Amino acid sequence: MASKVYFTTFKTTENENLLMKLNRLLKTAGMGDIDFDDKFTAIKIHFGEYGNLAFLRPNYAKVVADFIKEKGGKPFLTDCNTLYVGSRKNALDHIETAYLNGFSPLQTGCHVLIADGLKGTDETLVKIDGEYVKEAKIGHAIMDADVFISLNHFKGHEMAGFGGAIKNIGMGCGSRAGKMEQHCDGKPHVITEGCVGCGACTKICAHSAPIVKDGKASIDQDKCVGCGRCLAVCPKDTIKANFDDSIKMLNYRMAEYAYAVLKDRPHFHISLICDVSPNCDCHAENDIPIVPDIGMLASFDPVALDMACADLVNKMPANPGSVLSDNIEADVFNECGHHDHEKHDHFEMTHPDTEWRSCLEHCMKLGIGTMDYELIRI
Repeated sequence: MASKVYFTTFKTTENENLLMKLNRLLKTAGMGDIDFDDKFTAIKIHFGEYGNLAFLRPNYAKVVADFIKEKGGKPFLTDCNTLYVGSRKNALDHIETAYLNGFSPLQTGCHVLIADGLKGTDETLVKIDGEYVKEAKIGHAIMDADVFISLNHFKGHEMAGFGGAIKNIGMGCGSRAGKMEQHCDGKPHVITEGCVGCGACTKICAHSAPIVKDGKASIDQDKCVGCGRCLAVCPKDTIKANFDDSIKMLNYRMAEYAYAVLKDRPHFHISLICDVSPNCDCHAENDIPIVPDIGMLASFDPVALDMACADLVNKMPANPGSVLSDNIEADVFNECGHHDHEKHDHFEMTHPDTEWRSCLEHCMKLGIGTMDYELIRI
């Protein structure tokens, strides 16, 4: 059975601006049917790496937060710390970045909580017995919430093909150790050149895997269980994850993490297709959008939502000067010398080493949702 996905463009009138349109979209799509009364509600959003300007404007987050508060809910904006080194590796830097990018309580009407805590180690172990993940490591504050809402910036992604609802939920809600598990076999290594031999990794490990010898740390891969805590406490960021698994394995694990976040509680999902940068908002820069802005979508089904967004993007022409346009120019001409746009998936053309369908197909297998949808324009 097809899921309903509600859609509106960015076209406005003198009587209805974009924030009003988003509010109407939420009402029409049925978000108000959720019982928010006195419920802690996590609004999962990407605050944007500092320097990136493609992330969603905080004004949109305020519309969602105000909608929830009008229904008696207690919303908070949330994300988990990053696996890589940047402006969101720990909660203090993460919150500061969120505020610098406009997500302060004064602007959005609700507070920011970094779900996996100060160093990315505050996590809830969620047993799911999946095909690839047995116990997902999810940011604690996210699992403490009664209701879960994803507010997604739909854009390209250098590993997943695109970043939409499932990426925001599955990868975004994983603790630092959870992110490492999704990206790799879960066992980190030490870059010895930057190691100062402080021993922080040896103190945090319950399995005596890190060893400091001659002023340099190393990790015994046989003893390591892949918890990721050494990666979180290293003051010099010299402990790194092994990004050694296939894109499909990443997609499968990400789907199972999304299942862990969503199961057994009310959830709803909103995606905005605007500033469709080729890469994730985790980058400290944003390139020319690959396609023009399209609109706003909402659904109870995150899988159908992602599928609808992907289809809408693939129907759009490439923006001149974008990575997508450049790759089309360099790669494909038919015998007549004309571009054959029909044969391309915009996301795979932007990042040829990626593919995204396996993630949504695995989500269907898990029962998260369906790729079949009815697009309802409002």
